[in-house]
Amino acid sequence: MSAFRAILAKDLRVELRTLESVPAMALFAVTTFVLFRFGLDRDSLAGGLAGGVLLATILFAAIVAVNRLFVAEREQGGFDAIRLAPVDAVALWAAKAVALVIYLAAFELVAVPIFAAFFLDSWAGIGPLVAILALADLGLGAVGALVSSLAASSRARDLVGPLVLLPLLVPVMIASAKGAEQLLAAGGPSYSGLGKWLAILALYDLTFAAIGFAVFDFVIED
Repeated sequence: MSAFRAILAKDLRVELRTLESVPAMALFAVTTFVLFRFGLDRDSLAGGLAGGVLLATILFAAIVAVNRLFVAEREQGGFDAIRLAPVDAVALWAAKAVALVIYLAAFELVAVPIFAAFFLDSWAGIGPLVAILALADLGLGAVGALVSSLAASSRARDLVGPLVLLPLLVPVMIASAKGAEQLLAAGGPSYSGLGKWLAILALYDLTFAAIGFAVFDFVIED
């Protein structure tokens, strides 16, 4: 746990000092919302369209952070240091996954209110939407940290990362968008069947957390 805490604290300090990931994600989201507002020629969205616009924007903004997640380890020998240190290498994956979740949460604190101001007539579904976003963030963190570590050693990492990441995140996108569709419905939030989508997200999170825990040692060895 000491290695996990040290790596996580280092990553958060670096982000606070450089502001490389979260502001870039927020700028991407605002630009995307502006494009959707004028591209769709609508000042109000609801249901599946609202959920799709929000979740697709969050998903693609997350790629910005995922691509930068292991930059320091790649450029400054962090992978070698972890292999040589008397600590469990999984601590590196866990710290990166939690750091990514924190980046996403900070980003969504900015992006979701802007989305609501741009597109929603009612903010009633925003509160319950937190549960969906939290589970989606956990899945993005677990998968994003694993994929980023795989792509870090590739010269085409900015291309390899998204190509591997996006297919793996299809279940998260579908379940999150379906849940958001109910909460952002035109007539107000509906909770019928919402538990099913939350359960799917939770199962996805547990599955990829177990996969990351099991295979990360082999990933950095290769």
